Amino acid sequence: MKMHGLGNDFVVVDARARGLAMTPALAMGIADRHRGIGFDQLAVIAASGEADAHLTFWNSDGTTAGACGNATRCIARYLMDEDGADALTLTTERGALEAHDAGGGLTSVNMGAPQLNWREIPLAEEMDTLELPIEGGPVATGMGNPHCSFFVENAEAIPLDKFGPRYEHHPLFPQRTNVQVASIIGPDHLRMRVWERGVGLTLASGSSSCAVAVAAARRGLTGRSVRIDLDGGTLMIDWREDGVWMTGPTMHVASGTLTPAFLASLT
Repeated sequence: MKMHGLGNDFVVVDARARGLAMTPALAMGIADRHRGIGFDQLAVIAASGEADAHLTFWNSDGTTAGACGNATRCIARYLMDEDGADALTLTTERGALEAHDAGGGLTSVNMGAPQLNWREIPLAEEMDTLELPIEGGPVATGMGNPHCSFFVENAEAIPLDKFGPRYEHHPLFPQRTNVQVASIIGPDHLRMRVWERGVGLTLASGSSSCAVAVAAARRGLTGRSVRIDLDGGTLMIDWREDGVWMTGPTMHVASGTLTPAFLASLT
C-alpha cells in the first residue's frame, strides 16, 4: 500500500498472513522513485501476540528506523477501519503505542515518553541534552530515534539541504540523527522543517514533531501542547504524563502488488 501523512510518504507491506524477509536491497529497490515506488519510509505490518499488530520501519537508504510517527498513524487508521475499532495498540522497537480515532478524520498516537538522558538518545558522551556544544545550541531528544532540534528566527530561511547533512552525521550522534529547524510563530505555535536521517528532506515527520515539541517545552518557549506547521501540513502535539501524543490526518493512496519481475531484478 502507498500511504502518506502530510506528504511524508510510505510503502506499507501487510505481512500478517505470511512472513516477509525484508532486506536492505529490497527496501532500497522499492524506495527508488524512478524504478520502484518511492517512499520516505517503508513499514512492515506483522502479527503480534502482544498487540493488534507489530510494525518495523526502514529508511529509503536501506537502514532501519526505530520509530516513524506518521506511518504509525497511517497504519493505525488502516487497521481501525479494517476492524471497525476506535482504538488499538501497536508494538514497535519503541515499545507498545496506543492509537485512537480523534474524530474528524484525524488519528492520534501516543509515541511514548521522550528520552532525555544522553545515553538513551544516544549521544557519544555525557552532556546536557538541553543545549548541545554545537553552534546554535540545539536540543537533543530521543523518540525511539535521535533528534537534534535547532530553534531559529526563520526556519524557511535555512538551506536545509546543506544544513541537514552536516548535523545528521555529527560525531556527537553515533547513530546519526534527524535534524529539525523550528521557529516560534505564536503562543504554542511552531513552524518546523525536517531533514530525516537516512532519507533527506521530507514534507513532514511525526517523531521529529514530537521531539521539537518536547524541546520547545523544555526550553520554556512553549507549553506542552502545541501546533506544528510543517511543509506538508499541520500536526498537533501534546506532551502528557503518559507520553507524547501526536494527532493529524492520514491518507491511504493506493494498494497494489509488486511483480515477480521487479522482485527478481533486486536479487
